[in-house]
Amino acid sequence: MIAFLGKIPFTSKISFGFEVQIFFGSSSVKIAITGATGLVGSRLVQKLNADNQQIIVLTRNLEKAQRIFPSLTFPNLEFVAYTPKESGIWQESISGCDAVINLAGEPIAERWTAQKKQEIRESRQLGTRKIVEAIAKAPVKPKVLINGSAIGYYGTSETAVFEETSPLGNDFLAEVCQDWEAEADKVKELGVRLVILRTGIVLANDGGALAKMLGPFQIFAGGPIGTGQQWFSWIHRDDLVNLIVQATTNEQMSGVYNATAPNPVKMKQFCQTLGEVMNRPSWLPVPEFALELLLGDGAIVVVEGQKVLPKKAQALGFQFQYSELKPALAEIIR
Repeated sequence: MIAFLGKIPFTSKISFGFEVQIFFGSSSVKIAITGATGLVGSRLVQKLNADNQQIIVLTRNLEKAQRIFPSLTFPNLEFVAYTPKESGIWQESISGCDAVINLAGEPIAERWTAQKKQEIRESRQLGTRKIVEAIAKAPVKPKVLINGSAIGYYGTSETAVFEETSPLGNDFLAEVCQDWEAEADKVKELGVRLVILRTGIVLANDGGALAKMLGPFQIFAGGPIGTGQQWFSWIHRDDLVNLIVQATTNEQMSGVYNATAPNPVKMKQFCQTLGEVMNRPSWLPVPEFALELLLGDGAIVVVEGQKVLPKKAQALGFQFQYSELKPALAEIIR
């Protein structure tokens, strides 16, 4: 281990497995993050960096991570090269962390060949297994593991309402989420608090489903997708980030939480609202096959949908900055 004591003017660091610690003061928290360069992870890193937290970015691609998080802007970062599905010296970087946030996983918005389905499953199941293994090996264990999951756990329905206690669905994504969560659940045997976030459709303008749906509206060809009657359980990216950050320190948070806004909408209402915000009509129905061309088999989460409510987050008193769709879209598209 190499340690630098005191507050030093330093840029981001690169580590290939050995542990590097920087002590920024008693208020600093050390957090390891996988999936840090993704849609949610990148915004999470921005917030934690602004709060002067010490961040370990576990990344498969050092060059990409350094490009996204330049050292002059992100002075509190350490980069660790890791292989998500394999044990390795990278696991040593977990020791001494206050929290581990595991957001890694292969994108689902692609055509699901047999190989792709295996990658989707293994990137989550085995990736989480290796994170828990790293925690088990750590001489100084983190206080909490915050692990990703998805509302795909519940399957799809136009009529059911899903809460955290609702049963498992019976499709491919439900099976993936079940395996994913089962691996994370093992960390409780190590005395580590576990928070699992079943995330809805994350709204942001630089990625995810919304970014791909904006195109038709921009050329005045937007409209409801499929029947328009399917539920759209969404969450503004900033609310999701705030929920993750709260989970790092709030010891009352434990178990499964639905990371969705409290007011899901039908697809027809979503598209009407999107059209209003963009000052574009919402009249031309988008056939399912057109969305599948954009999102592959992952379009199922938009085409079929489900109504998911964040009961536990609300009971905890979490304040959604964007609980209603129109203000959320207005902030994103402004």
